[in-house]
Formats: sequence, structure tokens, C-alpha cells
Amino acid sequence: MFPSSPALRRYLSKAGPVSFVLIAGLVAFAAYACVYAFRKPFTAASFSGLEVWGIQYKIALVIAQVAGYALSKFFGIRFISTLGAEHRARTLLTLIGFAALTLTGFACSSLHWGVFWMFLNGIPLGMGWGVIFGYLEGRRFTEALAALLCINFIVSSGFVKSLGKWLILEHHISEHWMPIFTGMMFLPFLLICVWLLEHLPAPTEADQALRNKREAMTAAQRKALFGRYAPGLLLLTAIYLLLTVVRDVRDNFAVEIWAELGLGSSAAILTTAELPIAVLILLGIGALILVKNNFKALWINHAIFIGGALLLLTSTYCFQIGWITPFWWMMLSGTGIFIAYILFNGVIFDRLLAAFKEQGNVGFLMYFADAIGYLGSVAVLLWRNFGYMELSWVQFFSTLCLYSAVMIIVLSIISWRYFRRKSPQTQRRRLSPRQLP
Repeated sequence: MFPSSPALRRYLSKAGPVSFVLIAGLVAFAAYACVYAFRKPFTAASFSGLEVWGIQYKIALVIAQVAGYALSKFFGIRFISTLGAEHRARTLLTLIGFAALTLTGFACSSLHWGVFWMFLNGIPLGMGWGVIFGYLEGRRFTEALAALLCINFIVSSGFVKSLGKWLILEHHISEHWMPIFTGMMFLPFLLICVWLLEHLPAPTEADQALRNKREAMTAAQRKALFGRYAPGLLLLTAIYLLLTVVRDVRDNFAVEIWAELGLGSSAAILTTAELPIAVLILLGIGALILVKNNFKALWINHAIFIGGALLLLTSTYCFQIGWITPFWWMMLSGTGIFIAYILFNGVIFDRLLAAFKEQGNVGFLMYFADAIGYLGSVAVLLWRNFGYMELSWVQFFSTLCLYSAVMIIVLSIISWRYFRRKSPQTQRRRLSPRQLP
């Protein structure tokens, strides 16, 4: 599909660990940033005073896109887990092309049809992460690569919203046309990134020795893998559901939250406030590549879940009683949310497969958790619209933070105990001397 460069392939195959991580990670980051440009810019608009079916128009748009995104994750459980490497580039560009068409339809349509187009927009974009992560998984340096890819959740979301806000304020682009204008600005960069991703070498034998070989999965293999670890996977999915709900409210209604906090006059704050969070998380999660033992890394992941939840809990409580400023609350709570959320997007499932020496791929586990997480996000937004409209976004978000943090701590402890009991070391200690091989 793309012209090949043998010289580039040779260079990447011979690149040292640091060079490879920087090149592959930054290219994957840039590619997913382009995906975000077709997904998130509309949330920079307020659509003030507009309603459809008794729902605030922006809430209706967010619900529609998240519903399409959730449906996409259910499709992705099968689609991404069976996608071969040779089809990644064509698949990604087809998905983005369809997303661009939906944004054009959104710009040209009435309010009610706009909701329909935004639902369709979520369907192709929900598979973008899985396609791009397929280039990175199953490597010795997957944590560092995943950290670079996943800081998009922090930086790129804020950046494309800042850009969208800038187009509205400085160039007077209407709120309906702004999303497609923003997306098309990124299209040339996406083509370059996909061309570069296509030149990344496959995981080496050393990678496969440490992280197991990653392969497409049949329906029977997916069912068998889930059955072997069902209680633990359901616990992890519940943690991810809570993180997704909190992160989605913070992300999709950041403009409203910052405005209520009295800090919404600048479009740049949507990006600048997230940069320190991205740097801290990049360093913290990237450092996990130093942990060679996969079980030890799995336990550390659970400890980070608990630590992130504690930071979310304490920072929100301190904000509510006036001990910290709104800016520091958004910074600290964002760090607590994202350091745990990013671990789910490739890191913990990659280590889980490697620790228990399971083949298959991360896409299946990730898309199962994502599907449940985004369904929960839709449910909470509907609940807020029809049950708690009297709450401001700051009140709603802070309450969500407190309850979710407590539940994440409890679920993380139970999950850790489950996988600890499933580990070969624990199984061996529980066997009598006669039962040991």
C-alpha cells in the first residue's frame, strides 16, 4: 500500500534500544494524536442553549459518540484480536476516512442528525488504538512504547481541544464546522506516521522470549483465555470501568469544569495544565521496563492502581475543604486518574499474558475492558442528565472522584490477591511435597 524504504527498514532493525523506543514510541504517539484530531475537538465547543429530546446538546453529542465508541469496542473484541499485521495500515486509513465523512455530515446537518453523525463518528475511531498498539505490543520495551502512545489521552486531547477553541475564537469557525477543520489539519501527518509504522521490525526472538509471541486469536482461543482468568479479568474490568467514567467526564467536559473553577478564559490551559501530568506519567510508567520479572511488574501495576486512587481521593478531599487551589486539584486528580488509566491501555494486559505465558494478543483483553468501560460512561452521563442536573460539573466530577477512588482501592486489593493465588509460585507452595513435580 505504501512505498517501502529498505534503508529505513535496515536502520530500524539495527537501532539500539533507546533509539528504537524513541522512534517507534514517538511515531505511534503522533499517529494516535492524529486519530484524536477526528474525535475530541467537538468537546471544545459549548453549544450553549441547544437541546435535543430534552437533553443538553453537548451532552447528547458526547453520549452519542461514546455509545458509538462502546459499540466499536464490542466489534473490536473480535476484529482487533484477528487483525493481521499486513492489514493494519489500510485498516487505519479506512477508519479515519470514514470518521472524516461523519464529521462532514455533522457540519452540514440539523441538530438531530448531528447526534446521529456523532454516533457514527465513534464507531471507526474506537478501533484506532488497537490497530496502532498492534505495532508495539509483545516487545521488551512495551511499557515505554505504551507510555509514549498513551500520553495522548492527556496531551493530545487537550491539544486538539485547544486548537478547536482557537479556531472558534480567532478564526470564527462555527462550532459545527470546527471539528472537521481540526481533523483535516492532521491528515498529512497521519499518512507520514502510518508509513513509518509500516517500517517497524517485528518483535525479535529476544522479545518473544520475555513477552511471549503475539498472534491473532480464534473465538475458541478467546473463550478459553477468558475462562482461565475470568474472576481476575472481571475485577480488572470493573477497575477500568470506574477509571473510564471519571476520565471521560474530566476529558469531555474539561471546558465546563475549568470555566466553573474560574480558569476557563484561556484556550491554552486545556493543554498546558496537562503537560506536567504527561511528563510524570511517562517517566513513571516508562521505568517499568527496568522490571524484568513479569509477575513482579504485575504486582507493581496493582500498587500503582492503589496509589493513583489514593492521590485522587486525597486531592479531591483537600480541594473540597479548601486546602489546595482548583488548579492543583485538577493537576493532582488528573495524575491519579491517568497513571492508572494508562496502565490498562497496553501495559498490564501485556504483562499478564507474559507472566502466565499465554499467547494471543492484548487487543482482545483491552477491547473487552474498553467495551464495558464506555458503556458505563454512557450510563453515567444519562444518569447525570436526567437525575442530577442541579449539580454543577465541578460538584458532579468531585463526587465521582471520591466514590470511584474508594471502589478502585478495594477492587485492586481483591484483584491482586486473585492473581497472586493463580501465580505458579503460590500454586507450588500450596502443593504437598508428594504433589510437586
